[in-house]
Amino acid sequence: MSVARHARVPALAKINLDLRVLGKRPDGFHELRTIFQTISLGDTLDVSFTPARRTTIALDDPLDIPDNLVSRAARLALDSMRVNGRVELRLAKRIPMGAGLGGGSSDAAAVLLALPALGGRAIPLPGLTGLAAQLGSDVPFFLLGGTAAGIGTGTELFPLPEMPTIHGVLLSPGIHVNTAQAYRDLSPRLTTDLQRNKIHSFQSVTWDAGSVSGLRNDFEEVVFEQHPALAGLKKRLLRAGATAALMTGSGSAVFGLFADREAARRAAKSLGEFGSTQISMVSRARYRSLWHRALAEHVKPSTWPPQSRYSR
Repeated sequence: MSVARHARVPALAKINLDLRVLGKRPDGFHELRTIFQTISLGDTLDVSFTPARRTTIALDDPLDIPDNLVSRAARLALDSMRVNGRVELRLAKRIPMGAGLGGGSSDAAAVLLALPALGGRAIPLPGLTGLAAQLGSDVPFFLLGGTAAGIGTGTELFPLPEMPTIHGVLLSPGIHVNTAQAYRDLSPRLTTDLQRNKIHSFQSVTWDAGSVSGLRNDFEEVVFEQHPALAGLKKRLLRAGATAALMTGSGSAVFGLFADREAARRAAKSLGEFGSTQISMVSRARYRSLWHRALAEHVKPSTWPPQSRYSR
C-alpha cells in the first residue's frame, strides 16, 4: 500500500513596488515594466501526494472557484513529471481575492514547487517557469520570491538587490476593479514619447533599489477615476505617516511603507476601519528558507527549486 507524502506550504502575496504600462504589443497583451516584492501576508496550502495507478486531484477550496488555478497547476506538474497519483489539496485563504496581490497565482506556484518534492521527480527551473507562464503572468515570480524586475508581460524576471527591512500597511477595501477595462482606459493615453520616458524613469528606479522615492503605478490614473475611494485610501496612508503609498497591480489593494515597525503598527491601528493589515517585505533568502522549512522532510537542503529526496 502506497504511503501519502504530505506538506503544509506557504503561498505569500506580492505587491508591485512600481508598475509602468508602455503600450499594446502585437500579441494583444501590454508591455510592462514592474518591480515585484513578496510580503508577509500569505495563504497556506496543504498538499498530499500518494502514488497510484491513475491520477485524481481533489481540492478543498473554501471559495469553490471554478477552474481553480491550483487544480490546473497540479495537473500540469503531474503531466510534466509523468507520474500518476492521488493529489489532495486544502487551501486556507488569507490573501484577499481580486486585490492585485497575486493570491491565486501564488497558490498555483506553491503547487508547482511542492508536487515535484513530494512526487520524487524533478522539474528544472526553466520547465517550472514555462508551466507557470501557462497559468498566468504573475505565477513565474512566485517560483522565485524576493524583489525582482518583471518585463514583457511580467514573466521575464530579473533579480534586484533585496529591499531593506521595510514595514507597511495594506488596505484591501473589497472594491472590484475590472482589469481589462483598466487596460482599455489606459491604452489611448500611451504615447511613444511617454513610453520612452517611462523606460528611462523605470531604469532609474531599479538602479536605486532600496529607495522608495519615485515609485509609481500607471493604473492609478484610470482606476482612481473610476473608484475615487481608492485615491482617498492612498491619501489616508500618507497622512498616517507613510513614506510612500501606492496601489498594487490594477487594484484594489493600496499599501503604505513606513519608517519602522512601530510606525506601521500605529497606522494599521488608526486605519482599522478600512481593513488594514500590517505587512513586511520578505526577501528572496527568507522566502526560500520558509519553503525549505516547510518541505524539510522531503527535500535536499540548500537547493532551488527544492529537490526531492525521493528522486531516482
